[in-house]
Amino acid sequence: MTGRASNGMLAPTTPRAGEPLLSRVERVRRREGRVRTEHVTLAHGGGGKAMRDLIDDVILGELGQRDHGELEDQARTPLEELSSRGDRLAFTTDSYVVTPLFFPGGDIGRLAVNGTVNDLAVSGAIPLHLSLGLILEEGLPIDDLRRVMRSVRAAAEIARVRIVTGDTKVVARGAADKLFINTSGVGVMRRGISPSIRGACPGDYVITNGFIGDHGAAILAARGELALETTVESDTRALGGLIGELVGACEVHAMRDATRGGLATVLNELALGSDVHVYVDERAVPVRDEVRGMCELLGLDPLYLANEGNVVFVVAEDSVTRAMELLRAHPHGAGAAVLGRVSASPEGMVTLRTQLGGERVLDMLVGDQLPRIC
Repeated sequence: MTGRASNGMLAPTTPRAGEPLLSRVERVRRREGRVRTEHVTLAHGGGGKAMRDLIDDVILGELGQRDHGELEDQARTPLEELSSRGDRLAFTTDSYVVTPLFFPGGDIGRLAVNGTVNDLAVSGAIPLHLSLGLILEEGLPIDDLRRVMRSVRAAAEIARVRIVTGDTKVVARGAADKLFINTSGVGVMRRGISPSIRGACPGDYVITNGFIGDHGAAILAARGELALETTVESDTRALGGLIGELVGACEVHAMRDATRGGLATVLNELALGSDVHVYVDERAVPVRDEVRGMCELLGLDPLYLANEGNVVFVVAEDSVTRAMELLRAHPHGAGAAVLGRVSASPEGMVTLRTQLGGERVLDMLVGDQLPRIC
């Protein structure tokens, strides 16, 4: 991460040719400037010493990268490293504006890392590198920023990805809502594996790795507007390891993480993208009692609640047994379930067999039940 507008690749510190050791020590000491204010100020985005101190002390410091040395304006990765792991590059980007910043089971930092890692993983890619773009509102408590950066660091370590570049901007009070994060991710596509939204085929099974609606329910409760009491936590987690095991052993035709719009939206995207009919049994959909009760109280449908650790897989018929075995053996797949099947027609439609035994069309919502959940 750089000391100017952007934050570049972290290279080891080495003395320049003929450089006195004292000069090198002074450069290291300069990078260890302490932020003494309690809140972010506009000066922290001005490109001067205050900004350098914020980056060195709060951002790089909490990411564990303060002493990595000279900072460039870009990340650099040897092509050999990429080509040794796959044959194509995967690239994605996402922005996070969740409110509140901290919620049961996670926070905006953990969410940003896991969300982008999962977007890469569901393409069949091995996630490798992330960028980290921060939009800070004047007045944001420095301690909150430190806490988020520590969470980013922990999530990246668990997901086995590196934060290699980034950017920091500060806007005036009222021009944002505390903290927004953008993360872009780079990964390498595994050879011979190309799951696609267009890949679902008649006869395939539709499965998921666990309970739905946890993230949306946790965010709703954390906002405190409805005085709800619940033990539900966000399911935000990195699923690269789980997905890697599945695609390595099973014939997976399509994958999509069920974030905004929930399970219902993903099923419709699959049906439309592949020109197929998806038939789902509502009784097979795993929903926690707490989430179901909250939805009944508020008139919400858990099928449309956001998830941050839930993936919908479309697998070939002869792979479904093995896929379920692998999912249920993994910590992030203990609640795995077979949701339904794919048929040829009616094309582009999702049909739901209800709890009462009837059938109805499961369509997309016009908007979102809960805004700003990620």
